[in-house]
Amino acid sequence: MRNTIAVMNTKGGVGKSTLVLALAETLSAEHNKNVLVIDSDAQATVSNMLMTVNDLYRLQRDGLTIVDFLVTQVLREEEAKWSDFVIRDVSDIDDARSVYLMPSDMQLTLFEREVSKEGAHGRLRNSIADVLNAVRSVFDVVLIDCPPGLSVLTESWLREADFHISPTKADYVSVCGLEVFRRFKSLNPEMGFAENMGVMINMRDVTSETDEEYIKWLRSNPANRCFDAVVPRANSLQDAARFQPQNRSYGAKYPGAVGGAIRALSLEVLHRMVEAPAKLQPPEAQTQAANRVAS
Repeated sequence: MRNTIAVMNTKGGVGKSTLVLALAETLSAEHNKNVLVIDSDAQATVSNMLMTVNDLYRLQRDGLTIVDFLVTQVLREEEAKWSDFVIRDVSDIDDARSVYLMPSDMQLTLFEREVSKEGAHGRLRNSIADVLNAVRSVFDVVLIDCPPGLSVLTESWLREADFHISPTKADYVSVCGLEVFRRFKSLNPEMGFAENMGVMINMRDVTSETDEEYIKWLRSNPANRCFDAVVPRANSLQDAARFQPQNRSYGAKYPGAVGGAIRALSLEVLHRMVEAPAKLQPPEAQTQAANRVAS
């Protein structure tokens, strides 16, 4: 099943990590899905949203993050079991007990520097491909939280994942970030690329006529495949991003219009996953995939 989704926009500040969090918890609590969140952002934002600071620090100290996994596989060229770096029992929602996390660390930036220095891009992409091939059959949905900008690691996720989702705000700079991403996607098509699942419009100011005009403009381009639901700007969503030691209900964390929008987005994600045809790779990409398996 095609169920691995890279979430990114080249522009930061669009609420990307908060959307990843909300989608993961909604898919778990409302749809009983086993969801893996892969935190590929060096800021470890979504990791901080899913556990206490002390727990995250302990994992980073003990070498149990995605950085440690990739360093072992890519730089040391040693075997590492991806499952050893997946953490269960995350989230502060009492009925979202099927969210799993591969946490991040700020050392991820240094890892990418070493990959470039050693020319290990091929090993990195092979490792990413192997991980995604493994987790597809274990989890119902895999959400990859990518950082803004385009790095060697983000490119690997985007070329190996089944889909990509692009969150955006309804403003000029964020929309420009989508255009940069679109141009990047058009480069080297023979290398393969995730299918566009769609653009998610986030942090909408319901009182702003400018926001409404940008939303209409985004929807006017069929290539954007905009999701129907739009997430409003609300303090409750900012509160949801702060992990609470005491569990709370799904309704308490995502109340009112925000909860309604997130539930609608989650349903759309599930429908688009099911409705998507099997991925057809260009011949060059099929040859590269065969070479990866052979090696």
